[in-house]
Amino acid sequence: MTSLRLVIFDVDGTLVDSQADIIASMRAAFAGQGLEAPTDEATRGIVGLSLPVAMAVLAPEQTTAVQDALVAGYKTSYQALRLAHGAEGSPLFPGARASLDRLTDDPFLQLAIATGKSRRGLDGLIDAHGLQGIFSSQQVADDHPSKPHPSMVEACLRETGVDKAQAVIVGDTEYDMEMGKAAGIHTIGVTWGYHPRERLAKADVLIDGYDQLDAALAKIWGQA
Repeated sequence: MTSLRLVIFDVDGTLVDSQADIIASMRAAFAGQGLEAPTDEATRGIVGLSLPVAMAVLAPEQTTAVQDALVAGYKTSYQALRLAHGAEGSPLFPGARASLDRLTDDPFLQLAIATGKSRRGLDGLIDAHGLQGIFSSQQVADDHPSKPHPSMVEACLRETGVDKAQAVIVGDTEYDMEMGKAAGIHTIGVTWGYHPRERLAKADVLIDGYDQLDAALAKIWGQA
């Protein structure tokens, strides 16, 4: 009998290219506090972390109150940009939708999300791209410790009933890879996202495009 399997996707930098809105929102948040904004490279480096953790990394010398204000400013700016730009502000990466549709057609496979986004942000993105009904489990930063803590993966496993040996996370940051390892599941790193290849060294498999995802999954699950 074929075992039920689970593919957990990160969102920003993996499914969608939200870089422009993320960087713009970070600049607006820091400007709102009269602070010099972090470099674009530094901002890309914290994508995937929950916002309070990200602000502590980017502005470690600031008080907790200022870091909280940075979080609030970022959320306000990002929501405004999302409403203004819609799906165009966070386009799906080439091949992402076709891969999701293809995987959804497999009756022995479930899909899930583990993201540093808020519930509001994820819901808006899913609505913008018409992704309703695809993901059996959706884990967001509102309900869990920040990546790389394994809590989001563990929740995905509980909600879908899939054994961790039959689960894999697909992500673009070292936080995704560390989270997967901490939860005891397989990991696939994607090289088109926000962390460079060398930061994905802990991945079981690296892929350079969605056209390589099926082969990577087959390799992990011993079918090739």
